[in-house]
Amino acid sequence: MAELRRRLEAGLVRTRLNKSQLAGQAGLSRGTVQEAFKAGGRVPSVFTVAALARVLKLPAAEMEELRRDAAGGVSGDGPGRPIEQWEPHALEVHPAGHAPGGSGLVEQRVLPGYVRREHDRLLAEAVREAGQGGSRMVVLVGESSTGKTRACWEAVQPLAEKGWRLWHPFDPTRAKAALEELHDVGPRTVVWLNEAQHYFGDRLVGEQVAAAVHALLIEPERAPVLVLGTLWPKYFKQYTALPDTEGEEDPHSRVRELLAGRTESVPDAFDAPALAAASALAAGGDGLLADALTRARADGRLGQDLAGGPALLERYRNGSPAARALLEVAMDARRLGVGLHLPQAFLTDAAPDYFHDSDWDQLTEDWAEKAYAELAEHVHGKQAPLRRVAPRPKRRPPGPSVLADAPTPRSRGSVFRLADYLEQHGTTTRRHRCPPASFWDAAHTHITQPDDLYTLAQAARNRHRLHWAHHLDQRAADYGSGEALVILADIREAAGDREGAEALYQRAADHGDTNAVVRLADIREAAGDREGAEALYQRAADNGDVFALLSLAEMREEAGDQEEAEFIAQCAVDHGNPIVLIHLAGMREKAGDREGAETLTQRAADHGDTFALLSLAGMREEAGDRGGAEALYQRAADSGDTNAVIHLVDMREQAGDREEAEAIAQRAADSDDTNAMIHLAEMREMAGDREGAEALYQRAADHGDTNAVVRLVDMRETAGDREGAEAIAQRAADHGDTNAMIYLAKMREPEPDWDADFIAQRAVEDGDPFTLIQLAAALEQAGDRERAEVFALGAADLGGNSYSFLVERLKRRWPYGLDPDGTPTGPWSAVAEVVPQVSSSPQPAP
Repeated sequence: MAELRRRLEAGLVRTRLNKSQLAGQAGLSRGTVQEAFKAGGRVPSVFTVAALARVLKLPAAEMEELRRDAAGGVSGDGPGRPIEQWEPHALEVHPAGHAPGGSGLVEQRVLPGYVRREHDRLLAEAVREAGQGGSRMVVLVGESSTGKTRACWEAVQPLAEKGWRLWHPFDPTRAKAALEELHDVGPRTVVWLNEAQHYFGDRLVGEQVAAAVHALLIEPERAPVLVLGTLWPKYFKQYTALPDTEGEEDPHSRVRELLAGRTESVPDAFDAPALAAASALAAGGDGLLADALTRARADGRLGQDLAGGPALLERYRNGSPAARALLEVAMDARRLGVGLHLPQAFLTDAAPDYFHDSDWDQLTEDWAEKAYAELAEHVHGKQAPLRRVAPRPKRRPPGPSVLADAPTPRSRGSVFRLADYLEQHGTTTRRHRCPPASFWDAAHTHITQPDDLYTLAQAARNRHRLHWAHHLDQRAADYGSGEALVILADIREAAGDREGAEALYQRAADHGDTNAVVRLADIREAAGDREGAEALYQRAADNGDVFALLSLAEMREEAGDQEEAEFIAQCAVDHGNPIVLIHLAGMREKAGDREGAETLTQRAADHGDTFALLSLAGMREEAGDRGGAEALYQRAADSGDTNAVIHLVDMREQAGDREEAEAIAQRAADSDDTNAMIHLAEMREMAGDREGAEALYQRAADHGDTNAVVRLVDMRETAGDREGAEAIAQRAADHGDTNAMIYLAKMREPEPDWDADFIAQRAVEDGDPFTLIQLAAALEQAGDRERAEVFALGAADLGGNSYSFLVERLKRRWPYGLDPDGTPTGPWSAVAEVVPQVSSSPQPAP
């Protein structure tokens, strides 16, 4: 091991790299590189040594021989332990409780018999292929307590017989543990990503985790591995949703690519054959299944019953007012983004405003103690609605991102965890409610985790509760939230206090917030300090900030150092983001270097980014080079880009070649491209072929395109077929189409004061702020400003502050925000209330 590290050190000196640069070029985390060089550290994995040897130009075979000798000849090292050493409940398989009829004197968690369903067949196939040497990934998507985790546990048992390992990353957090050690995962390992939203949904590193998993799956020297995960449908929908408009932020692009073709749905209910199989197991002596079937046979929700879901819901609905209040506090906290472990002091102090006046007046002094005891009682499945937990102590030293002057975020007293089933229930049933004042006050007083405080500040801001948002930002900054410090710095900068803003940006940067580092770099660059700006951009780039890389490349390009600019751009490409190459190509094109621009664009396109081709084609078209533009659009279209097809059609039409334009659109429409269908329908409509146009609009509508529905309705109305137009709109409204709902409301209430209450009620039930915003916009256009404001406020309560109409409306109507009960907040000053120094004591509440 000493010799291995000596050679690594020599290679580092010879290549003149620092360890951060080495990590970037090797595609490893900095922690992994540090561990490889650290005396007394564990033996690095095969992959780590190979990656380091490649960058440091060391003989790979000799380095691997040293690594193998250091590991004592073991080739299957890496994180995790043999599958047979795991207990299923330690992997978050829901406990199902005692089998009925047991003595109960000694508590034993028993798994019921397992019933295989359709998703088990796909899992078994993935396990078989992994056992034969191929790397595979499967993510089961289904609602809470439907059997996803249990299915994964059953699936890996054949691999246990073959000596495979299993690794479940969770310490210090799931995302951080995964990012830190994914590079060390060796062959014949199951990577267990239960509740995968905790890995892929992490605001800071979710995309990096997805990229690391992707690398693990495609690198042959690390095969075979099997990655198993589970997701709720709402997270699957969130991660796989495409941006609505070109240029819109795409926060989950890597996750979406990773999940493509690697998911399988788990149904909420057991079908008839599965229920028959469960009945056979029950008849054979499985007491847990027999008991569950007495309640779940009718609706088939056997998994939820086994996990205690219905009983948990009964406990919530029929519990005491105090128990219900505590559960609703916990539901609101979780749906607004607070972590799993909720401090008891927070829950208790947040509860008062959740009581009805008559219930509050009847409380005794020990109401909280009785309520916690009530909620600790187990229901079916050995679960409690709100259970006391003991978080594992963190045994790692604080990292460099902890601010020296920030108090340690430590919860005092007991912490509790809400049952998963009730958490999901609260997300659905309480999504239209803004928590009352006692909730925000207790959060400000008792929540100490900076991420939780910042998330709550964002939730308050989204609901236009601006005063609470501001004070929660300050509290988050007190505990070291770089994001909150950036917001406070923005307030200073907007008020003209550049010195105060820079001080806050610096503190956020010291905390490791890359946005703050970029802001500081922008300030340095604006002040003419190019050297200082470049150093800061480099620091942010080392932390993976693509816009910092973009600024660095631009500075190098402007300085005439094209070689260095291209090197920086290639670093971005190596990390899965070709935007810097595209930007450089645009700079070269504007400078007249068309050949250089096309070379860079082709490099971006070679990495699967057809947007690069579209960008360059647009430049050529603006410059009058129609032939060059069309050739580039054709290359993008050949790569499957539907926008390029539309551009080609437009160019052919402009050139007068209508026949070729229609042929291009027809080929794309035949490939189920809905944009092409609509474009072709418009061409047919303009040519007078209404029947052909309507058929194409209908095809696009059948594929879920809402614009096509609107066009169909317009065509029917124009033709005088009001009944047919209404029938089409009704079908679309029944499938949740907002535009169709609003159309129906206007059709049925043609006066300016048309009644949209039924749409608003449906939007509230669905937790859909965008529908309310559309309604508000329609009402304002009709002159009904008062009702428009009512719907805008309703959208705010649903967290819909991300739409410009709503933001401007709320700012004009309530410039100081709203109190939790919806009444306007009195005047206050954000600038005056920005605390310039960290205070270890709570700031005064609004």
